[in-house]
Parts: sequence; structure tokens; C-alpha cells
Amino acid sequence: MFFLDSCVTNQKVTLFQKEDVNVKNLPKDSVVRTYEVDSFNYKIQASDIVSVRFESLTQKEFDIFSNKNVSAAGLGGTTVNTLLIGELVDNKGEIPFPVIGKVKVSGLTVFEIQDKLQQLADQYLESPLVKVRLINYRATFLGEVKAEGTFVFDNHRVNLVEAIARTGGFSDLADRSNVKLIRQREGKTEVVYLNLLDENFITSPYYYIYQNDVIIVPALKQRPFRKYFGENLTLIVSAISLVILTINLSKN
Repeated sequence: MFFLDSCVTNQKVTLFQKEDVNVKNLPKDSVVRTYEVDSFNYKIQASDIVSVRFESLTQKEFDIFSNKNVSAAGLGGTTVNTLLIGELVDNKGEIPFPVIGKVKVSGLTVFEIQDKLQQLADQYLESPLVKVRLINYRATFLGEVKAEGTFVFDNHRVNLVEAIARTGGFSDLADRSNVKLIRQREGKTEVVYLNLLDENFITSPYYYIYQNDVIIVPALKQRPFRKYFGENLTLIVSAISLVILTINLSKN
């Protein structure tokens, strides 16, 4: 019974399970179910870093938004583009620009910021084109994943399972039914527990990750046995055998 209790069944590791998870005669090459998933549009917050690039037909000397190259301290004197590096959104949710001053971007999506800056650029430049990107979209993963750490994503529409795959996936002893999510949003910190074994998670408002999310994957209760006792079982059996042999020899 002790050894059986240390086993990890498929029901504890198979993601997105439904009542048909063990049915063998499922229809092939056809849609089994469909879900309506809410659209996800991340809104910029303070301390985010956005890259803003302006392109236009305006002559460079009259282009107030021109990407001027500067020598960046601490980079060995190399030439970098400050706008391509990105602008840090301050505590008021604003980023600065020449001539026009600070522009409020917090609470807006990347596309809304792009439209807002496009309207401003139209006032100063000839045939301008504005490109905006969020360049520090990241999340931290701890616990029973193959590689713990902070990972940066190249877009802001990443679901939780896709993000975990970037770490190498779950370990064999990960408790996928009790994943802990810590999220900072609108000045508050939320703590939520998620069950990734349930297929209904697809419709969860936590299906997509947010900027600076912390995901902690706990271990199954079998971990102590599998990780410590199981690995040392041979040593334990050898030690017991040695003790029994010593006792038997002492009796003779």
C-alpha cells in the first residue's frame, strides 16, 4: 500500500481533462467541443517599457521625433537608439517626447497607444507611421518546472500553458491541479489557485498571463517518497541487510 500510494496516475498529469478523457472511441478528425474565449488585450501599466518608433517623409532636421543616435554610458561607448531601447512608463502612466511633452499611455492597449501617437504625429510630420511595441513582457516561474526563472516574451498574448512550455514544461512531480498565480494589477496584488487539469480552464480569465505574473507550481504529495526515499531505497535495503547479517553472526 505504501508503494502504491507513491504512484502518480495519468489523471494527475494530463492537462485539460474532460469526462471523455479515458474514452477510447472518440471521433477522429472532427471537432469534439468548442469554447468562446474572451479577447485579451493587455493594458499598459506603470513601470512597463514600450518601444516607440516614428517614420515619416519629413526632412530629418525638422523631424522632432527622429530617432537620434546617442552614446550610451555603460555600453562601452557603442551607439544605441534610445527609442528602440524603449521608454519607461512613469508612476503617472506617462512617457516623455520632445516638444509635445509627456503623453499618458497607462490604461491603454499597445494598439490604442499607437493610434494616439499617430494623431499627434500627424500634426507635426509628413505622412508619419508610428510603431509601438511592449518590450518587457515577462513572467516568473518557480517550483516544479524544468527551469525556474524569469522569462521575457516577444508578444503580449501568451497563455499560461504556452508560457510554462517556455520553461521546459512541468516536472514529473508537479501538481497541475493547484498552480498558484500572483498577479499585480491596478495597484493590487491578486493570489489565485488554478486547476490546469480541467479543460474548462480554457475559458478562465486567467488563461492568459499578465506582465510580471509570478507562477508557482507546487509538488505532488508523492514527491518526498519519489525524490528522497525512492532514490535511497537501495542504500536502505543494503543497510538493513548488513544489520541482519551482523546480528546473525553475533548469535553464532
